Amino acid sequence: MNKALVTTLFALAGTLASSAYAQSSVTLYGTLDTGLDYVSNQKSGTGGKSNWMMESGNLSTNRWGLRGNEDLGGGLSAVFDLENGFNIDNGKFSNGGDEFGRQAWVGIASKQWGTVTLGRQYDFLVDFVAPLSATGSGFGGNIADHPFDNDNLNNDLRLNNAIKFRSATYDGLSIGGAYAFSGSAGNFSNNNAYSLGAQWAGGPFNLAVAYLQINQPGGVDQPNNTGGAASSGDGDATLTGARQRTLGAAGRYTFGAATVGLVFTRTMLNDPAQITQGGAYSTVNGHYLSFNNYELNGRYALTPALSLGGSYTFTDGHFSDAGRSVAPKWNQFMVQADYSLSRRTDVYLEGVYQHVSGADGIAVLGNASIYSLASSSSNRQAVVAVGVRHKF
Repeated sequence: MNKALVTTLFALAGTLASSAYAQSSVTLYGTLDTGLDYVSNQKSGTGGKSNWMMESGNLSTNRWGLRGNEDLGGGLSAVFDLENGFNIDNGKFSNGGDEFGRQAWVGIASKQWGTVTLGRQYDFLVDFVAPLSATGSGFGGNIADHPFDNDNLNNDLRLNNAIKFRSATYDGLSIGGAYAFSGSAGNFSNNNAYSLGAQWAGGPFNLAVAYLQINQPGGVDQPNNTGGAASSGDGDATLTGARQRTLGAAGRYTFGAATVGLVFTRTMLNDPAQITQGGAYSTVNGHYLSFNNYELNGRYALTPALSLGGSYTFTDGHFSDAGRSVAPKWNQFMVQADYSLSRRTDVYLEGVYQHVSGADGIAVLGNASIYSLASSSSNRQAVVAVGVRHKF
């Protein structure tokens, strides 16, 4: 083989390798968010006191991740996402110490049909409904969550062992379905889950609907399976009990520099055992617990950099046990000003006020509780947060 041919072959091999590399990508991304918070009332001993504190993730939970895509040809791609959550104020892992507690999945994507993924993933309330709400992936973020994040619009719950399909978008319409295995031999319904959803966008309108059902969320009943689809072993399950069902629907209308949104969700929990409050589980043993959440939200861009927003959420609850039935109600208001310093960095000022009534002495339901901050010693709590957020 002459020298010219060898040189040509090496040059061709280098070109092909470069071409293959160019068709694959791995992206490092993340969000850093922290601020100073004033909390009007937090439990302290036998009473309550106001508090000034630094709080990680007032709006967006701190995270970093690796997102990858490899072109397989024919309109197919291999995709993956590994995402870690952490507390920027002390550097500790969130999600019970899980290394990739926010997301960890791999799959195949088709430009024509959609994407199939397997791993630790979000349900379709998160994917489709939450972006139209003020909380979670909405502009109000974490401290605007609905009581106890009962409907998962604040993205606190992920599904382990999940296989998920999300369609491509056809004339503005996208649909999806997911099933999460319990991983328990002979007990397939002991902490398994499924979710369905659809969204449509056309002109100024965005509409979404989704459903989530978890059988024995948290896996606290016998036989114990705390690491199933909705894990309580790492504190990821927001509710534990016999069966959780959540239905959500939302719509948003955009006109000029303004948006207005309406959200309704209903969560039902049979044989409730625990709910998350103040970043930990609180016992609420009973026969039945439900939440109806009604949210109105709006946002207006005063300038390309400065926006003002707000929301009002009314939550109508019901709880019953062997001896009583109560109907707690939550009224929650949120207002926000957000200013973009650049495409990736913004500063914010946000206030949230919550008032609870009708809990009839059941402290875990009657004490106001905003996000994962320590709950109030009374039925009222207010939080004012000023902070900075950077995305990369």
